[in-house]
This record gives sequence, C-alpha cells and structure tokens, in this order.
Amino acid sequence: MIDKNIQNDSWSKFLNKKVCCFTGYRPQKCPWKFNENDKRYIKVKEQIEKEIEKAILNGYNTFICGMAIGFDMTCAEIVLKFKKKYENIKLIGALPCKTQNNKWNLFYKEKYNNLINQLDGIRCIYDKYQDNCMQERNKFMIDNSSLCIALFDGKNGGTKQTIEYAKLKHIKIIYIDL
Repeated sequence: MIDKNIQNDSWSKFLNKKVCCFTGYRPQKCPWKFNENDKRYIKVKEQIEKEIEKAILNGYNTFICGMAIGFDMTCAEIVLKFKKKYENIKLIGALPCKTQNNKWNLFYKEKYNNLINQLDGIRCIYDKYQDNCMQERNKFMIDNSSLCIALFDGKNGGTKQTIEYAKLKHIKIIYIDL
C-alpha cells in the first residue's frame, strides 16, 4: 500500500474537473445487510453500474473511493470492471488511516487487500486511527471531486455528513435508491 501512496505534491496529476467520489452505507444500514445475493442488493448494484458508466461517458475518468465495507467496496469493484472497457479510468483509494481494516474479519480483509492491489493510487489521511479520520477522508474526497454518487435515504451518520458537505461545496450528487 505504501508504494501507491500519493503525496500532496503529486496529487495534482490525478485531478481534473471530472473526478467522481462515492459515499454510502455500510451493509448494517442496508435492508440486505451482508447478503449480496439479495434482489435488493442486485438492483442497487445495477443502478450503481449505470451511474458510473454514465459518468464515464460524460468524461469522468478518475474515481475516488473510501474503501469501506459495503457501498464503497461495491463501487470500487464496478470501477475496476469498467477499467477493462475504458482504458483511461483511474481508481484512487482515499483511506482514513493505514489501519482501516485492522478489526475486519478475514473475508473483508482479503477483499480489501485485493482491491487495494488494483488501485492506481492511494491517499492515506492518517497513519493510525483517530477520532476524526473518517470525516477527514470524506472531506478530502469531496474537496477533490465534482460529482458524488451516493447511496442515501436520510439516515444520520457519515454519509449524511458527507452529502451535507458536498452540498456546501456545490458538488453534483447522484442518488442511488435504497
């Protein structure tokens, strides 16, 4: 992971006005929980694919993902799928801290590491977990994007805070129906 870490001075090579980030729920807040075979999850995943491809066709070629379990990882997997079809696509991981996955079970650690190995770059906010690291990661993603694709239905939490910040920054938000 460290060899892909993008320092502040080289971050600009990834940025343009066509950067899209993602914000959404972890599985616990979704009706399907951790069941990716649930029809509701499959429908949401199809919506995400449609919106990501629409963004690509509208010139978005850089995607920033927070790499959390749930919506983030689903979006990362979809962007990686589209990288095979559209060669100019870049996927950047915005990590709140290097220890983000320390408390995850083996399945999600392996999934995370597989995704991390396929990223074009990583921006790690802190070395170790700190109380505000998730919010700082989310702020970083919004500050460096012009589009945000969101899985959101009004629940309080980090996703709502990120959307409110995106609205403040006049970032276009595409909502995925839950």
